[in-house]
Amino acid sequence: MSRMAWALITGLFVPCLVAGELKAEEPLPSREACLMTDHRIIPITVEMAITESERRKGLMGRESLAPDTGMLFLYDKPRSPDHGFWMYRTLIPLDIAYLDQEGTIKAIKQMVPCRSTSGSDCPVYRAGVSFSAVLEMNQFFFRNNGISVGHQLSTSESICKP
Repeated sequence: MSRMAWALITGLFVPCLVAGELKAEEPLPSREACLMTDHRIIPITVEMAITESERRKGLMGRESLAPDTGMLFLYDKPRSPDHGFWMYRTLIPLDIAYLDQEGTIKAIKQMVPCRSTSGSDCPVYRAGVSFSAVLEMNQFFFRNNGISVGHQLSTSESICKP
């Protein structure tokens, strides 16, 4: 799938997670998606951060995330390997997958909540690879479902619901 096709399928370009006000919120608008391994298709639901405020907040302040649900962030141009995410004011342990413009997973990391009252004390989880999208899921989701580097995310209904 080309970068343009990826953009058309998802329909949004979403910037990175940064600090915001801490309030528990309802889930954001979502869409069906799937993760594809060599042998199976794992259906998931991805929440899409649409407004600047929603993108800034991401999953901050949430006390839980439904199983098989994550948050998808897309970028209009690739991010450098030293770009990363942090867990300031994020209460849920998460897995983060860094994806290329084709939706292929290039790196996966586990992130733990940062209990500090100062964002400067929280670690940054740098991608280590160039990436065009990020998928955050509950911690261990990828491992528990046999998803690893090289597997792919799709939001195409024809692929995810054959």
